[in-house]
Amino acid sequence: MADGNSINDVIFAAMEGILPKDLLFAFSLTLLAGLCTGIGGVIAFFSNRTNPRFLALSLGFSAGMMIYLAMIDLFPLAKDSLVAELGEFKGYLFTTVSFFGGILLIGLIDKLIPGEENPHEPLSIEEKKNVAGKSLYRTGLFSALAIAIHNFLEGLATFTGALQSTHIGISIAFAIAIHNIPEGITISIPIYYSTGSRKKAIWFSFLSGLAEPLGALIGFFVFYFFFSKLVLGILFAAVGGIMVYISLDELLPTAEKYGEHHAAIYGLIAGMVIMAVSLMAFM
Repeated sequence: MADGNSINDVIFAAMEGILPKDLLFAFSLTLLAGLCTGIGGVIAFFSNRTNPRFLALSLGFSAGMMIYLAMIDLFPLAKDSLVAELGEFKGYLFTTVSFFGGILLIGLIDKLIPGEENPHEPLSIEEKKNVAGKSLYRTGLFSALAIAIHNFLEGLATFTGALQSTHIGISIAFAIAIHNIPEGITISIPIYYSTGSRKKAIWFSFLSGLAEPLGALIGFFVFYFFFSKLVLGILFAAVGGIMVYISLDELLPTAEKYGEHHAAIYGLIAGMVIMAVSLMAFM
């Protein structure tokens, strides 16, 4: 630039004098919280691939965690944000429409990805086993997608909170790190059970976790200048809808199919309890 200022100088000035060390601290917190998703992925190393009860517990646990987070945390956050911008009636209306819009979006994605099983074609026993593996693998990929979107918003929240206050940033990062571990299970277990590859299971869980620092980067370079409570509220509500759809359409049916009914229910309740405890760190 002609005046000798770098692009970083321009950005730092736009962010009202925030120091580079503050940015580094905020990004580091976000990265560490995101990588905790990989810890859940490592559990694949210690799981018994032939244990259907463990699979049912894990999938039920993940579904409970995601449903609780969507309904108890994300939906109210979205509603509060949108009501503040639009008023009581319009705010609640936009929250509801965005929530079901998220369900519609992931439902369309689900519809566009063809299933491996054709009900009009007879399959041999070996072919049916292969189809079941692909279906479980698909469950893991859908979970990775939903959690990556969720982690993106979490990364944005952690990064912004850390810039406002060190204490707030650490509190948010700690709470997110706790419930990122079972999120890693959501991804790794179905992929491991369907492919037998521990490396692939862990790789996908770490990739999903990296959406968190990506959210911080996008928040820094783009959303800081264009983001609003209206956009944030719509996204939170839509992500909540996506997580509920994934839980009801993929996780719980798969837990019932490959595991045991009561194990899935116990996992569901346990997931809700753990998520409730972890969210208390936000208070």
